[in-house]
Formats: sequence, structure tokens, C-alpha cells
Amino acid sequence: MSGLVSEAPKEAAMQPAAEKPAAHRSLGRALLAEPKVVIAGGFVLLLVILALFAPYIAPKDPLEQDLMLGTLSPVGGSTYEPGYYLGTDDLGRDVLSRLIYGTRIALTVAFVAAGLAALIGTVLGLVAGWYGGWIDTVISRLVEIWMAFPPVLLSILLVAVFGSGVHSVIAAIVIIDWTRFCRVIRAETMAQARLDYVTAARTMGYPRLRILIREILPNVAPVLVALLSLEMGIAVIVEAILSFVGLSVSSDTPTWGGMIAQGRQIIYQGWWVLTFPLATLFATVLAFNLLGDGLRRALDPVLRR
Repeated sequence: MSGLVSEAPKEAAMQPAAEKPAAHRSLGRALLAEPKVVIAGGFVLLLVILALFAPYIAPKDPLEQDLMLGTLSPVGGSTYEPGYYLGTDDLGRDVLSRLIYGTRIALTVAFVAAGLAALIGTVLGLVAGWYGGWIDTVISRLVEIWMAFPPVLLSILLVAVFGSGVHSVIAAIVIIDWTRFCRVIRAETMAQARLDYVTAARTMGYPRLRILIREILPNVAPVLVALLSLEMGIAVIVEAILSFVGLSVSSDTPTWGGMIAQGRQIIYQGWWVLTFPLATLFATVLAFNLLGDGLRRALDPVLRR
């Protein structure tokens, strides 16, 4: 009898540890069962690999110029030259290599800018939605004032003030787009605060900060993850726009926006210089959007049913 009694606490202590791997396996199956997560996530992973190993994957030096090889056509074209699979631009630079190196700038801006904007906006949104009162009023009025400015024009103005460079582009996106996270997370926090599990936590006497971090934050995470993925796509577009108008990194650095601006000028001599970076930009933004929607469906227990 004493043996049965002593074994019961051990089984109770082991139960949470057994439930945690089971929950992880359930989440993993939910992610793999969502086609958008698999396809879009695979494409984004491919971009990450290209960005990390660009020096080893790119067939040519993206800055190497040879005017004798200017506007060579891609594979299958009449002026195709072996080794230049996507052709060359008017300066003889390899389009494929410049595309691969341009992935570095695009993903750096996407991950860093979206992550910082999410951090600032989420903290302010959680505080405003949970504590309410004058804190909510101040943050909400600040968001409304901030969103009154046209985002693209404001980003161009900020980069012009800060100076060109990746850091300036990231700072401009963060300064502008934190409001997007703040509004959504505030509304979601207010909705969660009315639910029964929050009322139960309050009844049990848990501190308000603990309820916010341990109870509400995990339940707004699916919305946050989806919004973060969407913001990455927006950051890629903003960086491309700033590169297109010459306000991002230096003109020597390969960027998708810079390639699009260059290809627009020689569209009749080399359509591929414009088409390939434009198609890559479109596919990347679409992948981030699909990934965000897929993650939201996979992480939300209500939608999983």
C-alpha cells in the first residue's frame, strides 16, 4: 500500500513533462498539415539559404562588369552565353548573381525591421488593451496621429533625413509600421480580456502583469505571427521602392529595386533585367503573405478544428 502511495506523486510529476512533447508533436503536425506553411515556408527557407550562402551559390561576381557581354539573353535566347543563365544587364553583370545577392538586403530588412516593429507595437498594444484608462488614450491618440502621414512618403522623408543605407531603411520601416502591430494587438488584447479564462485568473488572485504575459500573450500569438509575416512582405516592398528611387543602399550593391530601376531603362534591349527581379519580388511578398495566413490557421486552435 505504501508503495502505491509513493508512486502516485512521481506519476503526477512526470505528467507535465510527458504532455509538453505531445503538445509539440501536435503543433508540428498542424504546421505540416497546412499546405500554405509548407509551400510558402519552403520558399522563404530557400531565400534564407541563398542569402546565407550567396558567395558559394552565385555563379559570378555580382559587381564584375564586362561591356563586351552587355545584355546577353537568358538560357534559350539568341545571344545566350554559357554560365550566364539569366543573362546580363547593360554593363555585363550577371543577373542571376545579382538576384542572389539582392536576397541578402531584402531579407535583412524584412526580418530586422519587421521584428523591431512587432516588438514595439506588441508591447504598446498589450499595455493599452490590458490596462486601458489614460494609458490606452495616450497610446491610441499617438497611433492615430502617426497613421495620418502617408507611409511611403514618410519613409522616403525619413531615409532622406537619416541618409542612405540599410540601417536607415530599417529605422524608417520601424518608425512607421509599429502602429500596425499596436492597433491589432490592442484590439485582440481587449477581446481576450473579456473571456472567461481571464476572469478566472483574476478571481484566483493572479497579478495583472502575470495574467497579461502568461495568459493573454499566448492567445494573441497566432494573430501576432500572421501579422509579423505580412509585415515582412511589406518591408521587402518598401526596401524595393527605396532602392528603386535610389534612397536605399549604394547603387553598387545589388538590390531588387535597383535592378528593377535599371531594367526599366533598357526594357527593349534586355527585358530579363526587369522581369526576373520583379518576379522574384512578387513571389517573395506572396510567400510571406501565404505563410502568415497558414501560420495563423495552424496556430489558432479554433481554426484547427
